[in-house]
Amino acid sequence: MSEDKLIEIKNLRLKYDTSSPKKNLFFSKNVNPDAIFKGQEDSYVLDDVSLDINKGEFHIFLGASGCGKSTLLNIIAGFLQKTDGSVKIEGNEITKPGRDRGVVFQNAELAIYPWLTVYKNVEFGLKLQKVKKEERKKIVDDALELVGLSEHRNKYPSELSGGMKQRVQIARSIASDSEILIMDEPFGALDAQTRKTLQDELIRIWQQTGKTILFVTHDLQEAVYLGQKISIFSAAPNAHIAKQIEVDLPYPRRAGDGKVAMLTNDVHMELNKAINAHGEGGVDKSA
Repeated sequence: MSEDKLIEIKNLRLKYDTSSPKKNLFFSKNVNPDAIFKGQEDSYVLDDVSLDINKGEFHIFLGASGCGKSTLLNIIAGFLQKTDGSVKIEGNEITKPGRDRGVVFQNAELAIYPWLTVYKNVEFGLKLQKVKKEERKKIVDDALELVGLSEHRNKYPSELSGGMKQRVQIARSIASDSEILIMDEPFGALDAQTRKTLQDELIRIWQQTGKTILFVTHDLQEAVYLGQKISIFSAAPNAHIAKQIEVDLPYPRRAGDGKVAMLTNDVHMELNKAINAHGEGGVDKSA
Protein backbone atom coordinates (compact mmCIF):
# COMPACT_ATOMS: atom_id res chain seq x y z
CA MET A 1 0.00 0.00 0.00
CA SER A 2 1.37 3.41 -0.93
CA GLU A 3 2.15 5.93 1.80
CA ASP A 4 -0.72 8.18 0.68
CA LYS A 5 -3.37 5.47 0.38
CA LEU A 6 -5.79 5.47 3.30
CA ILE A 7 -8.80 3.41 2.15
CA GLU A 8 -8.49 0.40 -0.13
CA ILE A 9 -11.59 -1.33 -1.51
CA LYS A 10 -11.17 -4.45 -3.64
CA ASN A 11 -13.88 -6.50 -5.40
CA LEU A 12 -16.51 -5.49 -2.86
CA ARG A 13 -19.90 -7.19 -3.19
CA LEU A 14 -23.03 -6.94 -1.08
CA LYS A 15 -25.88 -9.39 -1.67
CA TYR A 16 -29.45 -8.14 -1.59
CA ASP A 17 -31.09 -10.01 1.29
CA THR A 18 -34.87 -10.24 0.97
CA SER A 19 -35.15 -11.72 4.46
CA SER A 20 -33.16 -9.03 6.25
CA PRO A 21 -35.14 -6.51 8.32
CA LYS A 22 -32.20 -4.15 7.93
CA LYS A 23 -32.32 -4.03 4.14
CA ASN A 24 -33.95 -0.59 4.12
CA LEU A 25 -30.81 0.80 5.78
CA PHE A 26 -29.17 0.41 2.39
CA PHE A 27 -31.39 2.98 0.77
CA SER A 28 -32.58 6.54 1.14
CA LYS A 29 -36.03 7.05 2.63
CA ASN A 30 -37.67 7.78 -0.74
CA VAL A 31 -36.43 4.57 -2.38
CA ASN A 32 -38.33 1.28 -2.35
CA PRO A 33 -35.74 -1.53 -2.60
CA ASP A 34 -38.39 -4.14 -3.38
CA ALA A 35 -39.32 -2.20 -6.51
CA ILE A 36 -35.68 -2.07 -7.65
CA PHE A 37 -35.00 -5.76 -7.00
CA LYS A 38 -38.38 -7.29 -7.88
CA GLY A 39 -37.70 -10.40 -9.96
CA GLN A 40 -33.96 -10.01 -9.35
CA GLU A 41 -33.72 -11.19 -5.76
CA ASP A 42 -30.45 -13.03 -6.48
CA SER A 43 -28.78 -9.78 -7.50
CA TYR A 44 -26.30 -7.67 -5.55
CA VAL A 45 -26.72 -4.18 -4.18
CA LEU A 46 -23.04 -3.54 -4.91
CA ASP A 47 -21.09 -5.72 -7.32
CA ASP A 48 -17.31 -5.72 -7.79
CA VAL A 49 -16.55 -2.27 -6.42
CA SER A 50 -12.84 -1.42 -6.30
CA LEU A 51 -11.53 1.97 -5.19
CA ASP A 52 -8.49 3.61 -3.57
CA ILE A 53 -8.85 6.82 -1.55
CA ASN A 54 -5.80 8.78 -0.41
CA LYS A 55 -5.23 10.54 2.89
CA GLY A 56 -6.70 14.03 2.93
CA GLU A 57 -8.79 13.44 -0.19
CA PHE A 58 -12.22 14.98 -0.72
CA HIS A 59 -14.03 12.15 -2.51
CA ILE A 60 -17.54 12.43 -3.91
CA PHE A 61 -19.95 9.53 -4.53
CA LEU A 62 -22.52 10.41 -7.20
CA GLY A 63 -25.31 8.34 -8.71
CA ALA A 64 -29.02 7.66 -9.07
CA SER A 65 -31.24 7.05 -6.06
CA GLY A 66 -30.91 3.51 -4.71
CA CYS A 67 -27.63 2.75 -6.48
CA GLY A 68 -25.69 1.88 -3.34
CA LYS A 69 -23.80 5.08 -2.53
CA SER A 70 -25.06 5.20 1.04
CA THR A 71 -24.60 1.43 1.33
CA LEU A 72 -20.92 1.82 0.53
CA LEU A 73 -20.58 4.56 3.16
CA ASN A 74 -22.31 2.30 5.71
CA ILE A 75 -19.83 -0.49 4.97
CA ILE A 76 -16.85 1.87 5.33
CA ALA A 77 -18.37 3.22 8.55
CA GLY A 78 -18.63 -0.35 9.86
CA PHE A 79 -22.43 -0.34 10.15
CA LEU A 80 -22.98 -3.02 7.48
CA GLN A 81 -21.04 -6.17 6.64
CA LYS A 82 -20.05 -6.93 3.06
CA THR A 83 -20.73 -10.26 1.32
CA ASP A 84 -17.40 -10.57 -0.48
CA GLY A 85 -14.25 -8.58 -1.11
CA SER A 86 -12.09 -6.37 1.05
CA VAL A 87 -12.44 -2.92 2.64
CA LYS A 88 -9.35 -1.72 4.50
CA ILE A 89 -8.19 1.41 6.29
CA GLU A 90 -4.41 1.67 6.45
CA GLY A 91 -4.21 -2.05 5.70
CA ASN A 92 -6.68 -3.12 8.39
CA GLU A 93 -9.95 -4.80 7.41
CA ILE A 94 -13.08 -2.93 8.55
CA THR A 95 -15.31 -5.09 10.74
CA LYS A 96 -17.03 -2.54 12.99
CA PRO A 97 -17.36 1.23 13.63
CA GLY A 98 -14.28 3.01 14.96
CA ARG A 99 -13.10 6.36 16.30
CA ASP A 100 -11.14 6.94 13.10
CA ARG A 101 -14.46 7.44 11.25
CA GLY A 102 -16.97 10.18 12.06
CA VAL A 103 -20.39 10.08 10.42
CA VAL A 104 -22.49 13.12 9.51
CA PHE A 105 -26.06 12.18 8.56
CA GLN A 106 -28.55 14.08 6.42
CA ASN A 107 -31.10 14.16 9.23
CA ALA A 108 -29.37 15.96 12.09
CA GLU A 109 -32.56 15.73 14.15
CA LEU A 110 -31.92 12.01 14.63
CA ALA A 111 -28.17 12.35 15.11
CA ILE A 112 -27.84 14.88 17.94
CA TYR A 113 -29.29 14.68 21.43
CA PRO A 114 -32.19 17.13 21.96
CA TRP A 115 -31.77 17.15 25.75
CA LEU A 116 -28.11 18.28 25.56
CA THR A 117 -26.73 21.71 24.73
CA VAL A 118 -24.48 22.26 21.72
CA TYR A 119 -21.44 22.08 24.01
CA LYS A 120 -22.55 18.87 25.67
CA ASN A 121 -23.46 17.23 22.35
CA VAL A 122 -19.94 17.82 21.09
CA GLU A 123 -18.45 16.79 24.43
CA PHE A 124 -20.48 13.57 24.70
CA GLY A 125 -18.09 11.25 22.84
CA LEU A 126 -15.08 12.60 24.73
CA LYS A 127 -16.77 11.79 28.06
CA LEU A 128 -17.34 8.23 26.88
CA GLN A 129 -13.65 8.06 26.04
CA LYS A 130 -12.90 9.26 29.60
CA VAL A 131 -10.94 12.28 28.38
CA LYS A 132 -10.07 14.56 31.32
CA LYS A 133 -12.32 17.58 31.88
CA GLU A 134 -9.71 20.27 31.16
CA GLU A 135 -8.64 18.52 27.97
CA ARG A 136 -12.28 18.04 26.94
CA LYS A 137 -12.95 21.74 27.34
CA LYS A 138 -10.07 22.73 25.07
CA ILE A 139 -11.02 20.17 22.41
CA VAL A 140 -14.69 21.19 22.41
CA ASP A 141 -13.86 24.90 22.43
CA ASP A 142 -11.56 24.45 19.44
CA ALA A 143 -14.13 22.37 17.53
CA LEU A 144 -16.92 24.89 18.15
CA GLU A 145 -14.65 27.74 17.06
CA LEU A 146 -13.77 25.87 13.87
CA VAL A 147 -17.41 25.41 12.85
CA GLY A 148 -18.56 28.84 14.03
CA LEU A 149 -20.72 27.76 16.97
CA SER A 150 -18.81 29.26 19.90
CA GLU A 151 -21.54 31.82 20.59
CA HIS A 152 -24.24 29.13 20.51
CA ARG A 153 -22.56 26.65 22.87
CA ASN A 154 -25.33 26.83 25.50
CA LYS A 155 -28.26 26.49 23.12
CA TYR A 156 -30.34 23.35 22.74
CA PRO A 157 -31.02 21.75 19.33
CA SER A 158 -34.59 23.09 19.35
CA GLU A 159 -33.09 26.59 19.27
CA LEU A 160 -30.88 25.90 16.24
CA SER A 161 -31.43 26.20 12.50
CA GLY A 162 -30.93 23.19 10.24
CA GLY A 163 -27.50 24.41 9.18
CA MET A 164 -26.40 24.91 12.77
CA LYS A 165 -27.49 21.38 13.66
CA GLN A 166 -25.30 20.05 10.87
CA ARG A 167 -22.40 22.08 12.25
CA VAL A 168 -22.92 20.31 15.59
CA GLN A 169 -22.49 16.95 13.85
CA ILE A 170 -19.33 18.13 12.12
CA ALA A 171 -17.93 19.59 15.36
CA ARG A 172 -18.58 16.30 17.15
CA SER A 173 -16.58 14.36 14.55
CA ILE A 174 -13.76 16.91 14.72
CA ALA A 175 -13.70 16.75 18.54
CA SER A 176 -13.43 12.97 18.38
CA ASP A 177 -10.41 13.47 16.08
CA SER A 178 -11.82 11.20 13.39
CA GLU A 179 -9.39 10.96 10.50
CA ILE A 180 -12.24 10.27 8.08
CA LEU A 181 -15.50 12.25 7.82
CA ILE A 182 -18.30 10.18 6.25
CA MET A 183 -21.06 12.49 5.02
CA ASP A 184 -24.30 11.11 3.58
CA GLU A 185 -26.09 13.96 1.78
CA PRO A 186 -25.52 16.23 4.79
CA PHE A 187 -26.85 19.37 3.08
CA GLY A 188 -29.69 17.76 1.12
CA ALA A 189 -32.48 19.02 3.38
CA LEU A 190 -31.21 22.61 3.66
CA ASP A 191 -32.29 25.70 1.75
CA ALA A 192 -30.06 26.87 -1.10
CA GLN A 193 -28.38 29.75 0.76
CA THR A 194 -27.59 27.70 3.87
CA ARG A 195 -26.36 24.87 1.68
CA LYS A 196 -23.94 27.19 -0.15
CA THR A 197 -22.67 28.61 3.16
CA LEU A 198 -22.03 25.16 4.60
CA GLN A 199 -20.34 24.00 1.40
CA ASP A 200 -17.85 26.86 1.74
CA GLU A 201 -17.39 26.18 5.46
CA LEU A 202 -16.79 22.49 4.82
CA ILE A 203 -14.07 23.30 2.28
CA ARG A 204 -12.45 25.63 4.82
CA ILE A 205 -12.60 22.99 7.58
CA TRP A 206 -11.22 20.32 5.25
CA GLN A 207 -8.32 22.56 4.22
CA GLN A 208 -7.55 23.48 7.83
CA THR A 209 -7.72 19.95 9.25
CA GLY A 210 -6.48 17.83 6.35
CA LYS A 211 -9.14 15.20 7.05
CA THR A 212 -10.32 12.70 4.46
CA ILE A 213 -13.93 13.35 3.43
CA LEU A 214 -16.29 10.83 1.81
CA PHE A 215 -19.36 12.71 0.60
CA VAL A 216 -22.56 11.39 -1.00
CA THR A 217 -24.65 13.76 -3.12
CA HIS A 218 -27.23 13.73 -5.91
CA ASP A 219 -26.30 17.27 -6.90
CA LEU A 220 -24.00 17.61 -9.92
CA GLN A 221 -23.01 21.19 -9.11
CA GLU A 222 -22.27 20.28 -5.51
CA ALA A 223 -20.09 17.36 -6.62
CA VAL A 224 -17.92 19.56 -8.85
CA TYR A 225 -17.88 22.47 -6.39
CA LEU A 226 -16.62 20.37 -3.48
CA GLY A 227 -14.73 17.34 -4.65
CA GLN A 228 -11.24 16.45 -5.76
CA LYS A 229 -12.42 13.13 -7.20
CA ILE A 230 -15.89 11.94 -8.19
CA SER A 231 -16.92 8.28 -8.34
CA ILE A 232 -20.02 7.81 -10.52
CA PHE A 233 -22.16 4.75 -9.79
CA SER A 234 -24.15 2.68 -12.25
CA ALA A 235 -27.80 2.04 -11.42
CA ALA A 236 -28.98 -0.84 -9.23
CA PRO A 237 -29.11 -3.79 -9.13
CA ASN A 238 -25.47 -4.95 -9.31
CA ALA A 239 -24.23 -1.37 -9.04
CA HIS A 240 -20.56 -0.58 -9.46
CA ILE A 241 -18.36 2.46 -9.99
CA ALA A 242 -18.76 3.13 -13.70
CA LYS A 243 -16.47 6.16 -13.95
CA GLN A 244 -14.02 8.15 -11.85
CA ILE A 245 -13.39 11.80 -12.64
CA GLU A 246 -10.60 13.94 -11.23
CA VAL A 247 -11.61 17.54 -10.59
CA ASP A 248 -8.43 19.39 -11.50
CA LEU A 249 -9.70 22.85 -10.53
CA PRO A 250 -8.28 25.12 -7.81
CA TYR A 251 -10.21 26.27 -4.75
CA PRO A 252 -12.17 28.44 -4.25
CA ARG A 253 -14.44 27.53 -7.16
CA ARG A 254 -17.23 29.65 -8.62
CA ALA A 255 -20.41 28.05 -9.90
CA GLY A 256 -20.52 30.47 -12.84
CA ASP A 257 -16.92 29.82 -13.90
CA GLY A 258 -16.59 28.45 -17.44
CA LYS A 259 -14.33 25.55 -16.48
CA VAL A 260 -16.63 24.56 -13.62
CA ALA A 261 -19.62 24.66 -15.98
CA MET A 262 -17.81 22.55 -18.60
CA LEU A 263 -16.78 19.93 -16.06
CA THR A 264 -20.29 19.84 -14.59
CA ASN A 265 -21.62 19.12 -18.07
CA ASP A 266 -19.04 16.34 -18.51
CA VAL A 267 -20.08 14.81 -15.20
CA HIS A 268 -23.73 15.04 -16.26
CA MET A 269 -23.00 13.12 -19.46
CA GLU A 270 -20.99 10.45 -17.63
CA LEU A 271 -23.76 9.99 -15.09
CA ASN A 272 -26.28 9.61 -17.89
CA LYS A 273 -24.06 7.01 -19.59
CA ALA A 274 -23.70 5.06 -16.35
CA ILE A 275 -27.45 4.91 -15.81
CA ASN A 276 -28.39 4.26 -19.46
CA ALA A 277 -25.84 1.45 -19.68
CA HIS A 278 -27.71 -0.21 -16.83
CA GLY A 279 -31.09 -0.01 -18.48
CA GLU A 280 -32.41 3.25 -17.07
CA GLY A 281 -33.87 6.02 -19.16
CA GLY A 282 -31.96 9.07 -17.96
CA VAL A 283 -30.29 10.79 -15.10
CA ASP A 284 -31.65 10.85 -11.59
CA LYS A 285 -34.35 13.50 -11.45
CA SER A 286 -32.87 14.91 -8.25
CA ALA A 287 -29.48 15.52 -9.85
